[in-house]
Amino acid sequence: MDEVEVSIEVEINPTESEEKVKRAVENIFGSVPVQIKPLLKGSLLTAEAKGLEALTKIYNLLRRERIRDAARGALFEGLSENTITFYLNKQVAYAGHLSFSKAVAESPLGPIKVQIRCDNPKQLIDWLAPKTA
Repeated sequence: MDEVEVSIEVEINPTESEEKVKRAVENIFGSVPVQIKPLLKGSLLTAEAKGLEALTKIYNLLRRERIRDAARGALFEGLSENTITFYLNKQVAYAGHLSFSKAVAESPLGPIKVQIRCDNPKQLIDWLAPKTA
């Protein structure tokens, strides 16, 4: 598969522990280099990763948790040209699981926003979350 770029963005609320939010991201993406920038309220954690290795943990979680069909739907829903955008529940990620969420309102602490850029996103989705039926 061609060059894959993954960017992750998640707000850290003033009431949240930076370490816990970082752990939530690492539980899903492994050890990616993160940057933390202050915001008006709280801060913003961002991370960039290249290559399919960045998606290996998600790949394995989707199989372990048997949510490939739901994931496939969420990934296709977030597909636009060469970018797939989706959101993950931050608290669930902290617990080491995957739960897709909407951009707003679903989790009081806000979601983890993930963007994957590649030349052939449909092929990537087929690899990440193939049809189970």
